[in-house]
Amino acid sequence: MTQCAVILAGGQATRMGGGDKGRLMLGDQSLIERVIARITPQVDAVVLNANGDLARFSDLGLPVVPDSIGDFPGPLAGVLAGMDWAAEQGYEWLISVAADTPSFPLDLVERLGQVDTPIALAATPDPDRGRLPQPTFGRWPVALRHDLRAALNDGVRKIRQWTQAKGETLVIFDDNDFFNINTPNDLAWAEQNLT
Repeated sequence: MTQCAVILAGGQATRMGGGDKGRLMLGDQSLIERVIARITPQVDAVVLNANGDLARFSDLGLPVVPDSIGDFPGPLAGVLAGMDWAAEQGYEWLISVAADTPSFPLDLVERLGQVDTPIALAATPDPDRGRLPQPTFGRWPVALRHDLRAALNDGVRKIRQWTQAKGETLVIFDDNDFFNINTPNDLAWAEQNLT
């Protein structure tokens, strides 16, 4: 079974004042360098999803693919871009991870692969709802890419609106595994707790 990963870095980072959130430094590495180091041993190949001038990521040594759906429709468009690249390369499965989450589990791919529904999404415990989905971290069958493209063209933007219709399982991980950096305060917390 072959699988690759897409790092989702196509967002606009509005809460950080714009720019490439993945380029923020955490200790002696950027967020995206930390994400690359964590996901690369878990898969056969890694591709980066980003928009704008793709050459600005050339130093990372990864293929870079933009959204194929315009107007920044969100992370589902990044998953689709990853699926299309994966299909061209002959991969059956795509793992998605976010560029702003530097401490996701080292066994993410292994655990997402233990379920038998078409799609597996990471989740963390939540005292009120039982589980809190982390839907940018998932395992996706590349064969569903045409269905996803149609859904995006029909206006679907929420990840779980589509995944629940296709069949999903939420895989529970520890609470702090998916701390993502959206604001300067988040980065300050990460500098104290994740380096």
